[in-house]
Amino acid sequence: MTPSASSVIGGGYTESIVGRVQIRFSQWAEITGVSAFSGAQLEEAVIKDIFDLQNSAPGLQSVQEQSNSSSNFSIRGIGTSGQNFGLESSVGMYVDGIYRARQSSMISEMINIQAVEILRGPQGTLFGKNTPSGAISFHSVAPSHEADAYVSVTGGNFGQMNASAAGNLSMIDDVLAVRGTVFRSSRDGTFSVDDFSDAELNNRDRQGGRLQALFTPSDDLPVRLIGDYSEIDETCCGISVVQDNLTVANGAAGSDAAIAALGGTVYEGDNTGNYQSSLSSLPVSKSRDRGLSMDVSWDLDESYTLNFITGYRKFNSSSASDVDFTNLDLLSNQSDAESTTFSEEIRLDYTGEELSFVVGAYYFQQDLDLDASLNGYDDLNAFVTSGELGEFIGGTETLAGFGLISDAASSQAFLPGMVASRTAKQEHKSWAVFGQFDYDLTDRVILTAGLRYTEEEKGMLSVFDENWTPAPAYAAADLDSAIGALGAAGDGDFTPLLTLLGNDPTHFDNYSTPGWGGYLFSGFTPRDDINASLNDSQITGTVKLSWLATEDAMLYASYGTGYKSGGTNTDRIAPGFSPVFGAETSAAFELGLKTEFPERALRINAALQYTTVENFQDNAFVGSGFLLQNAGELESYGAELEVFWVPAQNTEVSLTYALTKAIYAEYKSAGCQVATPTHTGVAETRNADGVSCDRFGGKLPNSPDHAVNLGVKQLFIVADGIEGYVYG
Repeated sequence: MTPSASSVIGGGYTESIVGRVQIRFSQWAEITGVSAFSGAQLEEAVIKDIFDLQNSAPGLQSVQEQSNSSSNFSIRGIGTSGQNFGLESSVGMYVDGIYRARQSSMISEMINIQAVEILRGPQGTLFGKNTPSGAISFHSVAPSHEADAYVSVTGGNFGQMNASAAGNLSMIDDVLAVRGTVFRSSRDGTFSVDDFSDAELNNRDRQGGRLQALFTPSDDLPVRLIGDYSEIDETCCGISVVQDNLTVANGAAGSDAAIAALGGTVYEGDNTGNYQSSLSSLPVSKSRDRGLSMDVSWDLDESYTLNFITGYRKFNSSSASDVDFTNLDLLSNQSDAESTTFSEEIRLDYTGEELSFVVGAYYFQQDLDLDASLNGYDDLNAFVTSGELGEFIGGTETLAGFGLISDAASSQAFLPGMVASRTAKQEHKSWAVFGQFDYDLTDRVILTAGLRYTEEEKGMLSVFDENWTPAPAYAAADLDSAIGALGAAGDGDFTPLLTLLGNDPTHFDNYSTPGWGGYLFSGFTPRDDINASLNDSQITGTVKLSWLATEDAMLYASYGTGYKSGGTNTDRIAPGFSPVFGAETSAAFELGLKTEFPERALRINAALQYTTVENFQDNAFVGSGFLLQNAGELESYGAELEVFWVPAQNTEVSLTYALTKAIYAEYKSAGCQVATPTHTGVAETRNADGVSCDRFGGKLPNSPDHAVNLGVKQLFIVADGIEGYVYG
């Protein structure tokens, strides 16, 4: 007798099929590289949100960025920055079968969850919206006619308090049941802020609820309706300075010296573990997420099931950040965004003796609206011109005094109250048809294969405005050469200056208009509006061979591809870089083993993976802003291990480990580093264009080489009928 799917995979939504090795997992999702957690496991491990979840799933990384609306999730080192509104996620997020288009809509509390599944690798065949690196699927507890209710209150340090409650109500026996869920979560902040005595960053203030109805007019036709609402209103997020840069390469003064000279706070030395910051204004991070969904499953007969999943969602976010992260009045960023989505999925499942298959179609529509601005304040000009830029201004004044140039550079490189605003709108439509089959080649060998055809259409409009009169544009290379020439002249070498000027006394006129410094920071740089459209199509798929080597061991080999569409950069970017980026595609090979040792109460799952991503959508910080563009190729390879062991009757041990190497295999026109050359004095070799660098072999951010988690649970008897446990 072959083992059931649940014994091989170990949890989640699995279906035991006695006498067959056919595996069903979460409505035909691919089983390679899967971690599944039940609701009870989540509660015992005190996993309250997706940031806690990464500690129990190999290869998953969850990063909170500058605000709650800019979170970043990656699997096997491949993810998507939340810093740009024009990006889709490389990791698909689903709740009860409905795709969540905005990553940040998933950071709220995980309340009344039946199970969570993390699928590593491309999901380019069956799983809702096509995604190139993986998917995370959350299943809430469904209504039932059984009496079921709970109230939970938990507490923790920093004044943390979590409260939730849920319960069923049978309205019509065996026909209509409803279930309600509510939650509230609060916590004090973990970062203190100078000059704001009662304010702490990274606090918690979240609440919401979910109302469901299960209507069963017949046993063959269950209909599930879900409405949910949640909101977040927090002071997020805190960023601390680990090491000061009062001096940098060759003993030169760094930016912290300029901050200190203007009266700003500088934390000197090594500040690791010092959760303290200085700001001129507190950050604001708010969001509202709500939606409706309907899931209809119709058993046509014993072999065929027709399924309809419909979803409508709206997500709003609002954030304000002191983006210079000092208590000087330099820069702030404000952003208000809205996403409205509609999705429809239709599937037909067939289950036979040797052949099973699913065919279906998927439609997705999204409207995006963004209003954002970067604001400059009173201290910005003094800060920027405190170093060599101030020397440059003084040098041009000297040249103008001798009549060598027609006009000196204005001392007002930045004007107080400068605002560079932008609005972006995007209409996105996507549809796909797909199919996949499982065929039993023998009693112990299964062949799985599937294809998906996807079409994407996007219309994108971005409008850029400034509340100041832009100075004439100048090239960054020209400013660099001018500063160098004036510096050489100060050392007595006038040759570079004379060469630069030639016979043109107007050479420095572009710097004479107040506000010319707007071209120094890409966030202020004036730019043309963008009116772009994108039409794309892609074929993705999977092929997999599974072999039940013994009753307790399964080996598999798989190859799969995934895809996500391109778009436009909704931020201001430096001249010379395209605002439009192309589609991202992935291909992954995986070898795996899922095995159990019943006599030893031991389960071991292991996998080796190699993934390539073509045209990876990279959003890198380049000193003056974030640059979004396609990297040529990315490679991720490594190994994953999951162990579950019961060494004694009341003791459980779990271990997860991921070895991941994620690098740029080809990235010829990346943004150049700023901080590292400043600190080391070793500048990157720039490309011929003078503004880009080759990032070949560079490591992806937020992709640790090693990630390990060890959990131990000890059960004990408190009294008759009362059990307890300790988990760490």
